[in-house]
Amino acid sequence: MLEARSVSKSFGGVAAVDDVSFTINAGEITGLIGPNGAGKTTMFNLLAGSLQPSQGDILLRERSLAGLPAHRRLAAGLGRTFQIPRLFADMTVVENLLTAAQGQSGESLLANWLRPAAVRREEAANLAKAMELLKFLGLSALARKPARILSGGQRKLVELGRVLMADPQIILLDEPAAGVNPTLLEAIIDRLLEINRRGITLLVIEHNMDMIAKLCSRSLVMAGGRLLCAGTPAEVVADPRVIEAYLGGAAA
Repeated sequence: MLEARSVSKSFGGVAAVDDVSFTINAGEITGLIGPNGAGKTTMFNLLAGSLQPSQGDILLRERSLAGLPAHRRLAAGLGRTFQIPRLFADMTVVENLLTAAQGQSGESLLANWLRPAAVRREEAANLAKAMELLKFLGLSALARKPARILSGGQRKLVELGRVLMADPQIILLDEPAAGVNPTLLEAIIDRLLEINRRGITLLVIEHNMDMIAKLCSRSLVMAGGRLLCAGTPAEVVADPRVIEAYLGGAAA
């Protein structure tokens, strides 16, 4: 589904990501873990298209994404969420989801004049889809409320719903557990598992190792901008290299 080939990214001569290669198979839930400053978020930004690599290539379903910006990658099937959700605070929850519907005819001024009935039908279908997603995420009661009133966990669910509106084949999730209360976190885990059962591949940055253990069949570990190792969650947390990366001299 997704492949990084010898990807590097430098800022002012400092390599934030240094010659990283890995493959994410279709249907997997894979964790991307590592200590703060390991290069995980930079790697996500490279995969999603908000940054371009200094060298190397990224492929989605064996097709290079070189030079494609984030919105083109979303249209191709690669979506992402952020550690701090980026919602439109003064828009309603359902309006936030509607912004991500792809290929909307109503975005063309000409279509609104020449095919108004078709535009209305398309908008009605998108609204029905958005409401169904909010029901799936347990947010139906908040559909007409402004996004600014939501809790941190609810904001993460809305951002997830917005990505799902674009019908992605793979979603990059940046710390979905951060700032979420334990009860809502269980609901998020349940929804992510169901999304995966529906055929969507997931790549998850997360510091909550309990969540990684519940979600992921495989984990990639980054440290110092490089890929340190890969394996099951149980294997990687027991790897001496991972212990050293997290604890440094204290590991001894």
